[in-house]
Amino acid sequence: MKILEVNNLTMRFGGLTAVDSLNLSIEKGEILGLIGPNGAGKSTAFNCIAGVYTPTEGEVRFDGQITKREKPWDLCKRGLARTFQIVKPFASKSVLYNVMVGAFATTDKRAEAEEKAINVLKTLNFEDKKDFRSGDLTIADRKRLEIARALATEPSLLLLDEVMAGLRPGEVDEMVEIIRFLRDQGVTIFVIEHIMRAIMALSDRIVVIHFGKKIAQGTPREVAADENVIKAYLGGEYGVS
Repeated sequence: MKILEVNNLTMRFGGLTAVDSLNLSIEKGEILGLIGPNGAGKSTAFNCIAGVYTPTEGEVRFDGQITKREKPWDLCKRGLARTFQIVKPFASKSVLYNVMVGAFATTDKRAEAEEKAINVLKTLNFEDKKDFRSGDLTIADRKRLEIARALATEPSLLLLDEVMAGLRPGEVDEMVEIIRFLRDQGVTIFVIEHIMRAIMALSDRIVVIHFGKKIAQGTPREVAADENVIKAYLGGEYGVS
């Protein structure tokens, strides 16, 4: 069953077409990767799906319902959460406080929000840092906090925007395992990522966009062997013979 359907999605800013007639869908329980060069329109597509932008043309269906005019907080309450490429926690507040902010999307009771936040931190093996000041965290831990805050909203679909950017190889491997674990817990994942070994290992399918247009889709192996993808983005070392 499809949890997300994007039909002929187009987003223009004046004379610039950032996303051009994009079509894609995600099945429940799937990990779908979205790749493309810088400026290809990936984050713009995420912003349209998450309700930040109203598409110029086309439609987005989340869980069977068209999302037009729904705001990000409305979609969040319905189960669509996202992380951001640039992580901006409430730096002066604790890790627990930050995750509780996410939990308040589904409850107005402080005790319940705290319980939900602690359960999320336990899930991510992050409970030992619940009292740390968020501004003092490493980049890797800030990325983990960003995921924790989104998870506290209890999403059925989670959009991850470059959660591995800036991480060391060992930290990338750990993040891959976290994302796989979340899928195993029933969360459908839509992920933008530039670290190819990670996105290729994670994704059930991959969509590739270039200048806002979809140029390929398929399994990681199929995408890696696509001549258009190799020319536009991957480079020869990713070609599959």
